[in-house]
Amino acid sequence: MHFQSSLHALRTAIPYIRAYKGRVFVVKLGGGLCEPGKGLDQLVNQVALLHQLGIKLVIVHGGGEQANNLCARLGLERRIVAGRRITDDATLEAVKMTFAGTVNTNLLATLRKFGVPAVGLSGIDGGLLTVVKRPVQPVHDPKTGQTRNIDFGHVGDIVGVNADVLRLLLAGDYVPVICALAADADGHVFNVNADTIATRVAVAVEAAKYFLITNVDGVLRDVNDPQTLQSYLDLGQLDELVASGVIRGGMLPKLAACREALLAGVPRVHIINGLVPDTLLAEVFTNEGCGSLIVAQRNGPKANDAGGT
Repeated sequence: MHFQSSLHALRTAIPYIRAYKGRVFVVKLGGGLCEPGKGLDQLVNQVALLHQLGIKLVIVHGGGEQANNLCARLGLERRIVAGRRITDDATLEAVKMTFAGTVNTNLLATLRKFGVPAVGLSGIDGGLLTVVKRPVQPVHDPKTGQTRNIDFGHVGDIVGVNADVLRLLLAGDYVPVICALAADADGHVFNVNADTIATRVAVAVEAAKYFLITNVDGVLRDVNDPQTLQSYLDLGQLDELVASGVIRGGMLPKLAACREALLAGVPRVHIINGLVPDTLLAEVFTNEGCGSLIVAQRNGPKANDAGGT
């Protein structure tokens, strides 16, 4: 019986393998998922299988939790406004040590453990990203209810993407692993939002899929009720959820990144829970999936993308 079940699963997966062999997936990992251990192992094991099946992968990772921990150990004040980190001189040094150091290295080591030929990068390497300092701007802080002008310090906004280095690595069957640092034209280093990097990279490499792997199941109408998972949405429905106030907090910037990717031509964006075993494989190789699939415009029921649509 188990043998027959395994054969059925294989037959189900084959059309998806055919559709996506040689295509590029961009995978964004939240920093909390990048801690070495059983959870990261099960996630990277899935990434390794996708790579072995001929799917080209680019990984972008955060590191906010690790940066917070290092700042606390160094006695640095953590300042967050509307979910965004203010990066002063000392915090920038901590962020550089964390993002390009601890988190990127630990992730690369785990990828090596599972036989994935990964190469660690930042947005600085190969001129991948060009940024400018984020200007002082009015920000509404939901915690205080006030709107005030905020200088985010060494935080950069992306103004250019040169994906040549990624294309070279992908052509050589390597997996680029990008941390959330970039530089301006004068070589000044900036902290950059990882979701934004993943979005711009997905557009630049013409990704077939863009995965946001988080610690939640996907888009939920009620964050306390997993039964309210929205498994299939288009941008119109997504905008309605945001306007209604159902979507709040840290999910808002992630959905803004999804929206940008879809409008720029990425056909499918997926939000899945990286803490649940085999969610990435289920989302790629089954029609039902296990997270939220978001498209620019839906055409009837949830489409079977084994045909490469």
